Amino acid sequence: MISSVGCARKNFYSATPVADPQVHQLIKQNPDAVDSVTVRAGAHYKRGFLHRMFWGQHYRPVWNAPVKAPVMDMRTTKGGLKVEELGGGFQTTSLDLVSTDGFTYALRSLDKDPVAVLPNIWRKTFAANVIRDQISAINPYGALVLPPMAKAAGIPHSTPQLVYVRPNYEAFGKYTDVVSDKLYMIEEKYNDKRTLEDIPGNATDIVDSEDVLNDRFSDDDHFFDQLAFAKARLFDLLVNDWDRHEGQWEWAKYERNGNNYYRPIPKDRDNVFYRFQDGIIPWIFSRNWAIRKFESFDEDFNDVEALMINSKFIDDRALSQVTREQMDSLAVVLQQRITDEVITAGVQQLPASVYALEGERTRRKLISRRDQLRKAATDFYSILAEEVLVIGTDEEDLFEVKRLNDEETEVTIRRESDKMITFHRVFKRSETKLITLHGLADDDIFDISGEVGRGIKVKIVGGRGEDEIKDTSKVGGWGKKTWVYDTVRGTELEGGSEIKDKRTSDVRVHAFDREGF
Repeated sequence: MISSVGCARKNFYSATPVADPQVHQLIKQNPDAVDSVTVRAGAHYKRGFLHRMFWGQHYRPVWNAPVKAPVMDMRTTKGGLKVEELGGGFQTTSLDLVSTDGFTYALRSLDKDPVAVLPNIWRKTFAANVIRDQISAINPYGALVLPPMAKAAGIPHSTPQLVYVRPNYEAFGKYTDVVSDKLYMIEEKYNDKRTLEDIPGNATDIVDSEDVLNDRFSDDDHFFDQLAFAKARLFDLLVNDWDRHEGQWEWAKYERNGNNYYRPIPKDRDNVFYRFQDGIIPWIFSRNWAIRKFESFDEDFNDVEALMINSKFIDDRALSQVTREQMDSLAVVLQQRITDEVITAGVQQLPASVYALEGERTRRKLISRRDQLRKAATDFYSILAEEVLVIGTDEEDLFEVKRLNDEETEVTIRRESDKMITFHRVFKRSETKLITLHGLADDDIFDISGEVGRGIKVKIVGGRGEDEIKDTSKVGGWGKKTWVYDTVRGTELEGGSEIKDKRTSDVRVHAFDREGF
């Protein structure tokens, strides 16, 4: 417990991951004499009984396990590599590399230093010790398990490989001091046209989430492949990857009939198989009223919503059309494709010493979660369906809302340019409490109709431009079911008893977060 109080330890991290001091000395003196080393990814996470009882056992034995890793040679690895730029990792040491044939790779350290997430005033206190120590909740080799499973599922993926970068390796140029004497994963980096050869279909480009979101909302001919993303997100639930925010995705771009469609490419699998809740203090911190997202990998899906917290922004914008039936069908597909044999093949990618510690347990948990995936998919869908964003574009759009009966409300968007339907879904009152329509920019039309006894609340946020809103619907009961948020100036509002007019002169009334970063 001493390490968790007082000032931050100046030498928290091991000086080197190399297990044998003599080998470490040899590789410094004669680098070409050693082509592989035995390493311990994080011997500094080893703790005594009392500390482990309060702060968790986590994956400390895995971090301290001896693992053999090849020594990276920039002349021969992946056919020869050179440094392109320092990566953007917030906690991880990372570099972008490019091979002689132009393919891009990411070199990412296994260990992390999360101290930068703390306010400056806390960075030299016991708080730094605490959050550094909790990196041990990550299985540093977990990403090695996923490629066979992702391949079987039909989800694009990288194939990470373990490498050790020797001390004072000058091939990294100005980054030598930052990169040297550390353990890394090197994996394909799918971030532009140079890596299209590995992407199935006839993709024309690979773009990041920021660009995709900007294009999706700016123009009326850009669309998420929502079923592909739903399948990828169910895979995330299976492997308990709780950190799937918008920055954890690249997108393969496909052009069809003058429109652009984007399919997801997951990246940065650092938090799969997370184990956090096995100590007294982390268990308290991870309660629903605290830091709920730190959900541990278990045989059961104990809290699907916890696994959705970090991904809420991108889920709300890229899964709004997926129905319950579609989500269930995707879960069945994953259950059929990710067989026991596939899971076994994945777990066998772990280093032998790590497999001895965690292999069978990980395999057993994955099989159990795979068998329960339909139930998890139902929970996932139910949370998404409760409040749904229906988002237009900066072009002219026509929103049609039809209250079909007491249970169903149909929402359709047509782009004005050619009347093509760009969104369609029938919502159920038993699933959905609120539908929010965002017109964004340009001159949009909103038409709400239908007479029912009970209905879903519809919130209209007109956005910039001169919008026309007409509501002829009638819903039984006392509450108003059509709420309008827009500026008074430039908005034409026509309707009866169902409208609650929330218009104002403040343009912030129709603000919309397009990027999330």
